Amino acid sequence: MDASFSSSEADADEIPGPPPVFNRIYVRDPHKRLGVSYDASEMEVEEARSFLLSQYGRHERSREAIEDAHDRIIFESFRVRKRSKINLKTNLKKKLDESPPWVRKLASFVEIPKSTIILQRAALYAAIGVWSVMNAAEGGPAFQVFVALGCCIYFINDRVKSLSRAFILGLGSLFIGWTLGSLVIPSLSVSVSLQRGSLELFTALSSYVFLWVACTFLK
Repeated sequence: MDASFSSSEADADEIPGPPPVFNRIYVRDPHKRLGVSYDASEMEVEEARSFLLSQYGRHERSREAIEDAHDRIIFESFRVRKRSKINLKTNLKKKLDESPPWVRKLASFVEIPKSTIILQRAALYAAIGVWSVMNAAEGGPAFQVFVALGCCIYFINDRVKSLSRAFILGLGSLFIGWTLGSLVIPSLSVSVSLQRGSLELFTALSSYVFLWVACTFLK
């Protein structure tokens, strides 16, 4: 039982007379019992629970009915989210199986990791990008590019357990990112001229994006 409810219950104990009884104890639908809509957010469900407990928390049967409705709604919400993820994966797999062979071949090189890994590696390459910008006045970003490439090769090798494959994917991603950056950035010369740094810096930043994609999703 949380501290907020304990405080409310302590205040309620000071009220003389019999505790008020929740008038929807025997309502079977948890949403109707808690007084929330079927599309209510979890925050709205929590707020409804807290409000009702502050009113009827002194009555044990009322408190149990409120807690039961709250738990059932939260559990059902969890089940719906989990089922949606499963259905999405099933549909994607079905579409992939129906795709042409070359699409399936490309898909075999891709693996979606956990969201925490995606965010951690995005943060790493963002930090390398900031590092490159901060040191732009001292020289080119050659060292930062080397660090970014090294991280990419390390992460890929950690997944595929093949250093040669990791080198090929890492160097290939760097080459593609650097080449595309060299071609695209000059065409945006008007925008780039408003920014600090050189063509080499912006090309390096574009390369970090490709290296992040490679070390996060390729196998």
